[in-house]
Amino acid sequence: MSIQPGVDRFLTEGRFQRSIRFALVTNNSACTASYIPSRLALLSHGYRIMKLFSPEHGLQTIGPDGCPMADGIDPLTGLPVTSLYGDKLEPEESTLTDVDAVLLDLPDVGCRCYTYLWTLSHVMEACSRLGKTLILLDRPNPNSGIMSLAEGPGLDESTCSSFIGRWDIPLRHSCTFGELALLWKASRLKNLELQVVEVGGWSRNMFYHHVASSFVPTSPAITNAEACLLYSGLCLLEATNLSEGRGTPLAFRVSGAPWLDAIALTEQYNRLNLSGVVARAVTFVPESGKYYGQSCNGIMLHVADMLRLRPVSAAMMLIKLVKDTHPGRFDWSPYPTHVNPSGEKHLDKLLGFENAESLFELRWDQFMPAMQRLLDCTNWVSRVQPHLLYA
Repeated sequence: MSIQPGVDRFLTEGRFQRSIRFALVTNNSACTASYIPSRLALLSHGYRIMKLFSPEHGLQTIGPDGCPMADGIDPLTGLPVTSLYGDKLEPEESTLTDVDAVLLDLPDVGCRCYTYLWTLSHVMEACSRLGKTLILLDRPNPNSGIMSLAEGPGLDESTCSSFIGRWDIPLRHSCTFGELALLWKASRLKNLELQVVEVGGWSRNMFYHHVASSFVPTSPAITNAEACLLYSGLCLLEATNLSEGRGTPLAFRVSGAPWLDAIALTEQYNRLNLSGVVARAVTFVPESGKYYGQSCNGIMLHVADMLRLRPVSAAMMLIKLVKDTHPGRFDWSPYPTHVNPSGEKHLDKLLGFENAESLFELRWDQFMPAMQRLLDCTNWVSRVQPHLLYA
């Protein structure tokens, strides 16, 4: 059976009247199974889409990371576009007075710090407050829904809540947006009128390559399925003075710096014998971001086995290894964005707990068990189990 994203089922099953006035939260990477932009497919089927809302990176998914996006007009449909990554992070009442319901169709990469997830949370809050029905067109988790592959840490909401992690879920959560929305409705937004249009034909053991033959880039740096899978861990590089490969075709697949001893590091990393991943020494020159225009010595991670890979632990051990082997060169760095202008405490916000840098000061015999405790997701699996939609 072919995989049908929620938008395809919405179009074919005709559950909702075409006379309903909709606002649509989406971007250019939200497509039907045949790669037609969702907003265009909905209009061509006669649905009344009155306006669009877009998340970080804008409707066209080309905006630089962390940069505010302006409102505008969609050249594809002529519809007005309100940015939810600019002066506002959720729809204002004035923008929803002339609509009956809100549709949301956004892709995800299965990671807590990917901001589309938190745009969903703000849209849910706005719909609950204003009494608008939210219809979520669900999509597969590209990194599968295998719950045993979920990796913490969880998030301390009292100290580390931000737009790269508002609420307590693991860093790699193994859920779909529909499942997370049902969890949050039950635990936080009981008055929200929420309807989830499920994916057809998808099961939890499916990764992206089981779903589609071609990966649609979800943002400027997530351009292929391997980067999508590794992002849950290599996103942590943002909080260091290591390049995460932004400005190259290898974003979130490489880590490097002009000062890195990549050959020795690669040998040491591979000696760790981590499950599902193999490292290779490379050289790259970022055209934006850290070390712009400089030749970087780097380590590239290759996914050898998706079912065994643990990207969060693999990245944490990489950072620990670089820190220990490059004293005086490795450092923690701020990461300024529109939602965190100072960029301070970025590692705390990514990992989800205070003083996260201190974890990497531990000796290896202390670091490994401490990391394993943080990554454990036993409680998460039991918490989300009642809201899972797919077997």
